[in-house]
Amino acid sequence: MANYFLLHNQATASTNAIGGGAADDFYTVPAGRTTIVLGLMLCNIHTSQITVDVKVHNDAGAGNESSDIVSYLLKGVPIPAGSSLEVLSGNKINLNTLDKIQIQSSVAAKVSATMSIMEQD
Repeated sequence: MANYFLLHNQATASTNAIGGGAADDFYTVPAGRTTIVLGLMLCNIHTSQITVDVKVHNDAGAGNESSDIVSYLLKGVPIPAGSSLEVLSGNKINLNTLDKIQIQSSVAAKVSATMSIMEQD
Protein backbone atom coordinates (compact mmCIF):
# COMPACT_ATOMS: atom_id res chain seq x y z
CA MET A 1 0.00 0.00 0.00
CA ALA A 2 1.60 3.24 -1.17
CA ASN A 3 1.04 6.57 0.61
CA TYR A 4 0.95 9.88 -1.27
CA PHE A 5 1.16 13.15 0.67
CA LEU A 6 -0.54 15.84 -1.41
CA LEU A 7 -1.58 19.47 -1.25
CA HIS A 8 -4.99 20.21 -2.74
CA ASN A 9 -6.02 23.82 -3.23
CA GLN A 10 -8.37 25.88 -5.29
CA ALA A 11 -7.50 29.23 -6.78
CA THR A 12 -10.20 31.82 -6.23
CA ALA A 13 -9.60 33.34 -9.66
CA SER A 14 -10.36 30.08 -11.51
CA THR A 15 -13.63 29.36 -13.26
CA ASN A 16 -14.22 26.71 -10.58
CA ALA A 17 -13.79 29.16 -7.72
CA ILE A 18 -15.61 28.41 -4.51
CA GLY A 19 -18.56 30.70 -4.19
CA GLY A 20 -22.18 31.41 -3.47
CA GLY A 21 -25.03 29.15 -4.47
CA ALA A 22 -24.75 25.38 -4.19
CA ALA A 23 -21.86 23.72 -2.38
CA ASP A 24 -18.82 23.13 -4.61
CA ASP A 25 -17.11 19.75 -4.71
CA PHE A 26 -13.69 20.81 -3.43
CA TYR A 27 -12.18 17.31 -3.31
CA THR A 28 -13.39 13.84 -4.29
CA VAL A 29 -11.46 10.70 -3.34
CA PRO A 30 -10.22 9.01 -6.54
CA ALA A 31 -11.35 5.49 -7.44
CA GLY A 32 -9.38 2.76 -5.68
CA ARG A 33 -8.00 5.08 -3.01
CA THR A 34 -8.69 6.11 0.56
CA THR A 35 -7.74 9.52 1.91
CA ILE A 36 -6.87 10.97 5.29
CA VAL A 37 -7.51 14.70 5.50
CA LEU A 38 -4.68 16.11 7.61
CA GLY A 39 -5.56 19.80 7.52
CA LEU A 40 -7.91 22.30 5.89
CA MET A 41 -7.45 26.08 5.83
CA LEU A 42 -9.91 28.62 4.48
CA CYS A 43 -8.97 32.24 3.77
CA ASN A 44 -11.37 35.11 3.15
CA ILE A 45 -9.95 37.29 0.36
CA HIS A 46 -13.01 39.54 0.27
CA THR A 47 -13.12 43.09 1.62
CA SER A 48 -15.83 42.17 4.13
CA GLN A 49 -16.89 39.21 6.25
CA ILE A 50 -18.19 36.05 4.59
CA THR A 51 -19.72 32.86 5.97
CA VAL A 52 -18.76 29.33 4.96
CA ASP A 53 -20.09 25.80 5.16
CA VAL A 54 -17.84 22.74 4.91
CA LYS A 55 -19.51 19.37 4.36
CA VAL A 56 -18.39 15.76 4.17
CA HIS A 57 -20.40 13.78 1.64
CA ASN A 58 -20.18 10.05 2.35
CA ASP A 59 -20.86 8.16 -0.89
CA ALA A 60 -23.08 5.08 -0.50
CA GLY A 61 -21.43 3.32 -3.44
CA ALA A 62 -18.06 3.17 -1.69
CA GLY A 63 -19.14 0.54 0.82
CA ASN A 64 -19.51 3.08 3.61
CA GLU A 65 -23.21 3.29 4.34
CA SER A 66 -26.46 2.07 2.85
CA SER A 67 -27.37 5.61 1.80
CA ASP A 68 -25.57 8.86 1.06
CA ILE A 69 -24.87 10.89 4.20
CA VAL A 70 -23.87 14.55 4.36
CA SER A 71 -22.49 15.95 7.60
CA TYR A 72 -21.26 19.45 8.39
CA LEU A 73 -17.80 20.33 9.67
CA LEU A 74 -18.79 24.02 9.59
CA LYS A 75 -22.20 25.61 9.14
CA GLY A 76 -22.54 29.35 8.55
CA VAL A 77 -19.23 30.16 10.23
CA PRO A 78 -18.09 33.76 9.75
CA ILE A 79 -14.59 34.54 8.50
CA PRO A 80 -13.59 38.22 8.84
CA ALA A 81 -12.08 40.03 5.85
CA GLY A 82 -8.47 39.03 5.26
CA SER A 83 -8.56 36.27 7.88
CA SER A 84 -7.95 32.52 7.76
CA LEU A 85 -9.74 29.69 9.54
CA GLU A 86 -8.21 26.32 10.40
CA VAL A 87 -11.07 23.86 10.02
CA LEU A 88 -9.71 20.67 11.58
CA SER A 89 -7.41 21.98 14.36
CA GLY A 90 -5.41 18.77 14.74
CA ASN A 91 -8.21 16.31 13.96
CA LYS A 92 -8.22 13.96 10.97
CA ILE A 93 -10.98 12.73 8.69
CA ASN A 94 -10.92 9.39 6.87
CA LEU A 95 -12.55 9.27 3.44
CA ASN A 96 -13.20 6.35 1.10
CA THR A 97 -13.53 6.17 -2.68
CA LEU A 98 -15.94 8.82 -4.05
CA ASP A 99 -16.42 10.57 -0.68
CA LYS A 100 -16.25 14.37 -1.05
CA ILE A 101 -15.35 17.52 0.79
CA GLN A 102 -17.75 20.29 -0.23
CA ILE A 103 -17.31 24.00 0.48
CA GLN A 104 -19.86 26.78 0.17
CA SER A 105 -19.24 30.49 0.63
CA SER A 106 -21.78 33.27 1.04
CA VAL A 107 -19.94 35.32 -1.62
CA ALA A 108 -18.75 33.85 -4.92
CA ALA A 109 -14.99 33.49 -5.47
CA LYS A 110 -13.99 35.05 -2.12
CA VAL A 111 -12.73 32.04 -0.17
CA SER A 112 -9.42 30.34 -0.88
CA ALA A 113 -9.08 26.76 0.35
CA THR A 114 -5.96 24.66 0.97
CA MET A 115 -6.04 21.06 2.18
CA SER A 116 -3.25 18.63 3.14
CA ILE A 117 -4.10 14.99 2.49
CA MET A 118 -2.60 11.54 2.41
CA GLU A 119 -4.00 9.24 -0.28
CA GLN A 120 -3.49 5.48 -0.10
CA ASP A 121 -4.03 2.85 -2.79
